[in-house]
Amino acid sequence: MSQSSGYKRFMGFTMTETLDPHLLARIQFAANISFHILFPAITIALGWVLVYFQWRFRQSGEKKWRECYGHYVKIFALAFAFGVVSGVTMSFQFGTNWPGYMNTVGNIAGPLLAYEILTAFFLEAAFLGIMLFGMSRAPGWLHTLSTWLVAIGTTISAFWIIALNSWMQTPSSFEMRNGVAHATDWFAVIFNPSMPYRLTHMLLASGLTAAFLVAGTSALQWWRGDRRPAVLSAMRTGVVMAAVLIPVQMFAGDQHGLNTLHHQPAKIAAMEANWTTQARAPLILFAYPDETVRENKFEISIPGLASLILAHSMDGVVPGLDDYKGNHPPVAPVFYGFRVMVGVGVLMLIASWLTVFTMRKNREPGRLVVILLIAMTYAGWIATLAGWYVTEIGRQPWLVTGVLKTTDAASDIAAPLLLSTLVIYLAAYAVLLIA
Repeated sequence: MSQSSGYKRFMGFTMTETLDPHLLARIQFAANISFHILFPAITIALGWVLVYFQWRFRQSGEKKWRECYGHYVKIFALAFAFGVVSGVTMSFQFGTNWPGYMNTVGNIAGPLLAYEILTAFFLEAAFLGIMLFGMSRAPGWLHTLSTWLVAIGTTISAFWIIALNSWMQTPSSFEMRNGVAHATDWFAVIFNPSMPYRLTHMLLASGLTAAFLVAGTSALQWWRGDRRPAVLSAMRTGVVMAAVLIPVQMFAGDQHGLNTLHHQPAKIAAMEANWTTQARAPLILFAYPDETVRENKFEISIPGLASLILAHSMDGVVPGLDDYKGNHPPVAPVFYGFRVMVGVGVLMLIASWLTVFTMRKNREPGRLVVILLIAMTYAGWIATLAGWYVTEIGRQPWLVTGVLKTTDAASDIAAPLLLSTLVIYLAAYAVLLIA
């Protein structure tokens, strides 16, 4: 036995296990979609913030609102460009890394993606140039109209993408013919059981991401000594927007949870690290879920609270992972991801309401408030990524729930090739994020 093979055996793994093509393909797609979602999370809502800035300028004629628009339209343009480019990369992976996906459900996924391009992307592309460069060149009504249409386009784009993703989570109104899915009712396919909840949750998440981005970048300008009225107005806009949206998001999240409990109980069981189906289930604040022995270690919990939150009754039954042995998602990432999302949401509530209170009656922000807002600049990104991981990992082992397993959709690309492209992707994304 060679020294290297003995070392691998001593460490408890083999080269085959280390370079698992299926795992590498999943990591590669996760890296791509994690990078991609950062930018739609900004542009979906920031487009509407620009509509607000434009409306305030047209109504009041105050220069500060024009300055707000001019500043944040640049951020919108940068995020839009990154979103488009990273989205193209993902679309190629449907064919290269996951051919079984389109072979099985392409009759449904293909048209939904095409509708997104035809109804949203073309609209955005047609009017984006006027929106970015037409402030002092195009008539005021045309520039305002272009801003509206680009904002509408980003929202329509989110609609179609969430419709497809929701159908993958809760597929409905289709039939299988020779192993291929065919839609039987397109309206029911689009408005599948989880789609309204998922779309609402995502739009609000984008709103919070944009709100804290605007508030945080304005606070950074203020910290650096920029005391222009435009900076203060943008900061107030972001803070008030966040303060209004976060309670709505908490209510929407609760309703989304009830829907998930009904349609995807295994995901709920993983989110709560609940191993045994039980009434009066405890809310686990912290634990180390050990799938080897199927129990939680170092658990800190509140008796009965999970049943009250999930079923709105202390006697409500919370599903257990033992009912889905061999057919439930990995517990730890779903469990921790959900708590990161909720924890950041609570911080958003505290930060936004505290800032609104301290800045009431047109007061300028204090030093601690400015520091708090700067620290929360990318809170929306963190919460969105955590929530996205809960959604996507929580669907495993299914790519399309009950229809197509992830392992059955993967290609037979060699592991070294997947690893090399993964390293290239990660390096490129790191450079772009820093830039």
